[in-house]
Amino acid sequence: MVGAKPCKFPMEQKLKLNRDEGRTISNPIQYRRLIGKLIYLTICRPDISYAVHILSQFMQEPKQPHMDAAMRVLRYLKSSPDQGIFLSSTSSLHLSAFCDSDWASCPMTRKSTTGYITMLGNSPISWKTKKQTTVSRSSAEAEYRAMASTVSELLWLKALLRTLGVHPPQPIKLYCDNQAALHIATNPVFHEQTKHIELDCHFIRNWIQAGVISPSHVRSRFQIADIFTKALGKEQFQFLLRKLGIYNLHAPT
Repeated sequence: MVGAKPCKFPMEQKLKLNRDEGRTISNPIQYRRLIGKLIYLTICRPDISYAVHILSQFMQEPKQPHMDAAMRVLRYLKSSPDQGIFLSSTSSLHLSAFCDSDWASCPMTRKSTTGYITMLGNSPISWKTKKQTTVSRSSAEAEYRAMASTVSELLWLKALLRTLGVHPPQPIKLYCDNQAALHIATNPVFHEQTKHIELDCHFIRNWIQAGVISPSHVRSRFQIADIFTKALGKEQFQFLLRKLGIYNLHAPT
């Protein structure tokens, strides 16, 4: 891929891969080794987390479209070899997080995708893209499950920082772009439509009432976690990447 043409975003916009399309590749071991290396790379390159999450689902029997998509990730990496996370020494110690979901995004199971990123000041410190374990019956339910996963991560990070002698100020801001999920989180009354997610409701609401978590609405255009839940176009991908705290570390200042 040394002579390949670079590209500016890792996955074609709105691309949906499944197990049945295309012919099986002749050397699946090559695909598995490549995806294994990309999984390792997501430790310091959150911008490829979504693409690698999708491609890793087809390691048992990879098809040609899956290999083509993996080659595109390599072309994207070629365009940004010096890109990485900048951890500022002057950043504040305030924890915050962005969470999002893509409802029924998996074409094979119709399960939703959870994506979140947590920030210490302006620096990203943890992120995840993961398929939800159950099928959500509404976008609000999918968003609420994403909120529950993000709250769990924030509580763990808060405990870790305290172990290191750092006490982040409270409340911790949790940004979500779904108004219905935010109303469920702050409404003390459980409605008939939310009984099937009552456990997550109790979990999040307890921490909101304790003053540890403060949910806030963010416009979809500025929802950083979008980069972890769907294949975005060039302009939106680059826009969110700048807000994510990902920079060309060797660029002239």
